Amino acid sequence: MKTILLCSDGSAFADSIYRYGAWFARKFQAQTKVLFVTDIRSQKVVSTGNFTGSIGLGASDQLLNDLVNLEHERAKLNNQRARLILQNADEVLKTEGLKEVELINPTGFLVDCFHDFEAEADMVVLGKRGEAAEFASGHLGANLDRIVRSSTKPCLVTPQTFAPIERLLLAYDGSPTGKRVLNFLVDSAAGFKDIEIHLLTVAKADSDAAKSQGLADAQQTLQQAGLTATTQLLSGDPEKVIGSYIEQNKISLLLMGAYGHNRIRHLVIGSTTVQLLRSVQVPVLLFR
Repeated sequence: MKTILLCSDGSAFADSIYRYGAWFARKFQAQTKVLFVTDIRSQKVVSTGNFTGSIGLGASDQLLNDLVNLEHERAKLNNQRARLILQNADEVLKTEGLKEVELINPTGFLVDCFHDFEAEADMVVLGKRGEAAEFASGHLGANLDRIVRSSTKPCLVTPQTFAPIERLLLAYDGSPTGKRVLNFLVDSAAGFKDIEIHLLTVAKADSDAAKSQGLADAQQTLQQAGLTATTQLLSGDPEKVIGSYIEQNKISLLLMGAYGHNRIRHLVIGSTTVQLLRSVQVPVLLFR
């Protein structure tokens, strides 16, 4: 892992984005970039002609000028806000021990600008909710689904509060995406040697021989890479089983595929993934 892209909007989730990003950057000696996109709508100053129909033909020139000046001031405030957000990101990341941080501030829309910068990154970090977090605490951020759905890179979705990563759980289903997550651990073995690793497979029945063999094969793959993992085969609803396992075993990082076997991959994130993102209070590293 050479480059980590942190997507920030300056919300209440920003601090944990920076701290989790710094944790991975230190582990893998990766370069860190912070992306804050200034909404293009805040930079467009309206012309006086746009107001004549709404305020009437007899409106004074002074009122029209005041409205235009207001838009200019709003644009200035948004530019100042962007500088402050990126300055804070730089300060937090350097406090976390990172020496060099690249700050990026294009104007546009995040979902449109994102892929230009994602192409050069090996992992993307973003908060599970954004600027409206305090008003929609039970929902995920508006951009989250679109970014995870379209991104070709692993996406770390962070909770609001940072906690040190001591135990990670790989929710393993034996799918191609699950094997990709497993390969990520193998390729990143040096960074995870001091982390307690758990492998969990959720089956329809406790006696599922195929699932049990797949879990054993995954454990052996990790052992060959020098990683020791605790394995568990459980039955039940995946969301409930995984959520309960995280709580009971004090898991601090969840790794899983964003889609299951039967999900129409290009439309939405898998339903189990969405429910887990909403309910768990640990970062979730998602793979497509």
